[in-house]
Amino acid sequence: MEQTMNDSGWRGSPDVWLGAAYESLLEAGIDAVKIQPLAKKLNLSRTSFYWFFKDREELLEALISRWREKNTGNLVKQAEAYAETVAEAMLNVFDCWLNRELFDSQFEFAVRSWALQSPEILAQVQIADQQRLGALSRMFLRFGYGEKHADVRARTIYLVQIGYISMQTREDVSVRMKRIPEYVEIFTGQAPEQRELDRFCARHGYSGKMGEDK
Repeated sequence: MEQTMNDSGWRGSPDVWLGAAYESLLEAGIDAVKIQPLAKKLNLSRTSFYWFFKDREELLEALISRWREKNTGNLVKQAEAYAETVAEAMLNVFDCWLNRELFDSQFEFAVRSWALQSPEILAQVQIADQQRLGALSRMFLRFGYGEKHADVRARTIYLVQIGYISMQTREDVSVRMKRIPEYVEIFTGQAPEQRELDRFCARHGYSGKMGEDK
């Protein structure tokens, strides 16, 4: 009999199965994240899955853990990163919105869509929201803002960005970059220095001008 990849001994790996689950979630939603379709997608046997995960629920838990570690973990880190001014701290947070390695907006949208049909995932999302808002509030407190101002500014920043994601807003990079100085000033009450903007642009490989159409 001809031997196929399915019975040749290669079963993939936890990351391979998790990567396929991630892709399916983004492409078609949580109902597409099932063992048999994933096995077909990977050209692996269904039984190979069970070498790495006890069941579908364990795979889904790994998927939500990846989302939590990436999107919440990195947003908190960016809010806590060293900055000389609150404007620079805000630009550190904005790194998340421009770097998918720090914050995956498509993943965020998919998980929030999943939460609409799962009370358990909704609870996870609500916990993440509070952790992220807490980190943003602490960022403002660090720079001397009062508790009420810190809380409202944090909510303004966060709810605007979640709005971008929920509406699946698409903007040309140059358009978004030109708006950033004004966003920083509105969110913090402090205009960013040119040297802060220059460092931000360098991090994102952007050579255009920012905010010149005031």
